[in-house]
Amino acid sequence: MSTTNEIRRSFLDYFGSQGHEVVPSAPLVPYNDPTLMFTNAGMVPFKNVFTGLETRSTPRATSSQKCVRAGGKHNDLDNVGYTARHHTFFEMLGNFSFGDYFKEQAITHAWTLLTKEWGLPKDKLLATVYHTDDEAFALWQKIAGLPEERIIRIATKDNFWAMGDDGPCGPCSEIFFDHGPDIWGGPPGSKDEDGDRFIEIWNLVFMQFEQTAGEITGNLPKPSIDTGMGLERIAAVMQGEHDNYDTDTFRALIAASENLTGVKAEGENTASHRVIADHLRSTSFLLADGVLPSNEGRGYVLRRIMRRAMRHAHLLGAKEPLMHRLVPSLVVEMGQAYPELGRAQPLIEETLQREEVQFRRTLANGLKLLDEATAGLGEGGELPGETAFKLYDTFGFPYDLTEDALRARGISVDRAGFDSSMALQKAAARAAWKGSGEAAAGEVWFDIAERVGATEFTGYTATTGEAQVVALVKDGQEVSSVTAGDAVTVIVNQTPFYGESGGQTGDAGTITGANGLRIAVADTAKPLGRLHAHNGTVAAGSLAVGDVVKLDIDVERRDAIRANHSATHLLHEALRRRLGAHVTQKGSLVAADRLRFDFSQPTALTAEDIAAIEAEVNAEIRANEAVSTRLMTPDDAIAAGAMALFGEKYGDEVRVLSMGRQDGAKSYSVELCGGTHVRATGDIGLFRIVSESAVSSGVRRIEALTGEGAREWLVSREDALKATAGLLRTTPDDVETRVAALLDERRKLERELAEAKKALALGGGGAKGEAADEDVGGVKFSGQVLDGLDPKELRGLLDQAKQRMGSGVAAIVAVNEGKASIAAAVTEDLAGKVSAVDLVRAGVEALGGKGGGGRPDMAQGGGPDGEKAADAIAAVRAVLAG
Repeated sequence: MSTTNEIRRSFLDYFGSQGHEVVPSAPLVPYNDPTLMFTNAGMVPFKNVFTGLETRSTPRATSSQKCVRAGGKHNDLDNVGYTARHHTFFEMLGNFSFGDYFKEQAITHAWTLLTKEWGLPKDKLLATVYHTDDEAFALWQKIAGLPEERIIRIATKDNFWAMGDDGPCGPCSEIFFDHGPDIWGGPPGSKDEDGDRFIEIWNLVFMQFEQTAGEITGNLPKPSIDTGMGLERIAAVMQGEHDNYDTDTFRALIAASENLTGVKAEGENTASHRVIADHLRSTSFLLADGVLPSNEGRGYVLRRIMRRAMRHAHLLGAKEPLMHRLVPSLVVEMGQAYPELGRAQPLIEETLQREEVQFRRTLANGLKLLDEATAGLGEGGELPGETAFKLYDTFGFPYDLTEDALRARGISVDRAGFDSSMALQKAAARAAWKGSGEAAAGEVWFDIAERVGATEFTGYTATTGEAQVVALVKDGQEVSSVTAGDAVTVIVNQTPFYGESGGQTGDAGTITGANGLRIAVADTAKPLGRLHAHNGTVAAGSLAVGDVVKLDIDVERRDAIRANHSATHLLHEALRRRLGAHVTQKGSLVAADRLRFDFSQPTALTAEDIAAIEAEVNAEIRANEAVSTRLMTPDDAIAAGAMALFGEKYGDEVRVLSMGRQDGAKSYSVELCGGTHVRATGDIGLFRIVSESAVSSGVRRIEALTGEGAREWLVSREDALKATAGLLRTTPDDVETRVAALLDERRKLERELAEAKKALALGGGGAKGEAADEDVGGVKFSGQVLDGLDPKELRGLLDQAKQRMGSGVAAIVAVNEGKASIAAAVTEDLAGKVSAVDLVRAGVEALGGKGGGGRPDMAQGGGPDGEKAADAIAAVRAVLAG
């Protein structure tokens, strides 16, 4: 087993021996990219080199880069400790070529290091390439000998990297490790790719294009290489573990946490120990790189990470501050590779101890804070706004609750001070978001929301209305007016248009006004969760801020959306009643044409399950019970049996939706939901499940249709059945029997055909070319072309040919649908004199293909031109003749 430190050292030593300059890790605060909050990838320190703003004395480099992903667009903070591979801090191993070597050498280095230097089993590795990158695909075959099925073409941005809308970009090739069938999951690109069986361990980025405004405009003059391998992931692989937290570094830190708390990392305590170990690393390295806790920007994120770890220490029962006492263990584990940890150790320990003491004090005194803060205040006194904000922000006490609690005592609250504290927090949130690397245009929503407040939604009861325009956004910037042809986002003070949220898609429709104004609204978004942003194009007229407009939603589309949304609620309840109370929503999409519902369920639904669930939902639809809505506090709603839905954000007041037949005092379905719904279940019309599938481990997905969409789907299936019956010259009722008979007949014919082809191949008569043995260069040779033969049969036929010949070479070309497969076999006595691989490659080239491989005694390949089958046999004969 290699330790994490040994793996890091081995990686750097390998690339150092290959002419790469070993570069120390850059700080976590990026000096060359103000758009980023933290260094979040290994290439960040070299960004200006890749863009041409800087030059280096050496064209190759390698590093183990410290990275933090928290607080920006790469923010998985809440997942850390609960999954196998989420971290706030991680190390990115990388090798870089600045216009020096390119794809072939990058793949060669990767394969050599993984399989020869580190000894990873080749059969556990597979690669992905961008779907149009034939060059990389061929190189993986050539260099690694990977078969086609273990080189997966990916047609998404997962395998195409870009530095931004402008600048270098290019395809990626990712290397995955197969942890084995005992772990659920499928290979990349499959429906089960989100599982944990196949884990990406290395990403090779081939920078070869230049793009402008998101469009490729040409080739880079000097193609370059940027790779990234997560040290924690490769350490888990090399140490025989599947979970990053079971590697040596984390085991040591968790053991130290166990020792100090006296609590084993078992059961529900496991996550707390993992959070502490991960957050110890990120906070210590951030402190070592000069970031200090504060209430804004990077310091705000650091403090949040710190306090999350400290809260978990409190949950473990730690009576005294814990985090600073773990720093020595971290320095032992990582101080040699990162000496800045040792140099900053006193600062790290002091800061962590001070922060934890303060946090524990705040936590312990929180419930008493109000009484203590007002102990000296008599009637007519005033509670400082900052204190009121602390109650709200830290302990969840709403401002009006604080105000009400003090009103009876004649004490007021400094509202101006509270608002000032709130403004500071908003500024910190803005700074954290702005520094995360997100598009700068998005900042416009903060400005608008702070200036005009939230949009009032009137669409629960209305489909049309009037409003005043309070903001216009064009090309990511606020403007005062727009004219015909402009793509624009319109913000008004009130709207019937539902903004996309909670899984429900946003409304479409029209905005009209004076001067012939007409805007076609394509969709409505909900930035910051407060604004309703109408996205559309000015079809005619002009519009200015302050204008009064008329808004009309597309009612037919809205009706379809709300029918799907209401059906989702009925589906949720039907699933729980059929499968059990463990079923909870894990995601949803409610669109005009369909609904999609993800839910917790360990196994696939049976056909009987699907039929029963569908029947139950339709029974509720036919009952045509009224749908009612009540406004309640979240606590009251949940106490009344309402179910909170995934993805919804609830304020002080929530909408409780009840639908379906009554069972005692409770309706069939009662849920918290902010979406739009039908007035009665009968408005849904019809419900039809069209698919049930897996999303990830323990999560299933149902896709369904309602109303006219469901009816059209059923009609299309009936039409298809009638058409099929016509082709079979039978009735729709007898299609199943007729198809079964045809399949039996086909299987019989296929068996007979396969036997005939085998006999033909062995006997020779009637095949294209000459089946009889001939002497070629002193070697007995048999070459044949067979039409319609399954390529899978080639090896078996060649084994029989070798037995028949005793000594010699056999080659067969199978032609199917214009394409051809060729295989060649060499008897054992000719080993070392003739290579089947060389023979096949010659045949493949004649067929218009590339490559081909196998063993010296048996090889196989293929090509697109089946018309050249005889030429392929001739090419094999020519190689054999010498």
